[in-house]
Amino acid sequence: MRIYGDGPGEASIRRPECVYAELVGGPLDGQLLDVTGWDAQQLLDGALLICESGMYGPGGRSDYAGRPNDAGRLYWQGDMP
Repeated sequence: MRIYGDGPGEASIRRPECVYAELVGGPLDGQLLDVTGWDAQQLLDGALLICESGMYGPGGRSDYAGRPNDAGRLYWQGDMP
């Protein structure tokens, strides 16, 4: 799986000391996000991730947030400019 933030053509290497959440749905579907050090509330709140392929193109953001009892995934909420 590709890790969010790796550049095009870069090999995605999972680091054993890191904790990852899978991005589900939307333009970043299937990528992993490094959530090392995030607490339970941060996982629920999620993140706005820069996404070149979202609705707003380069510079736009995709909103991903967690769900209770599903700490290993962040779900797409929509895109923002």
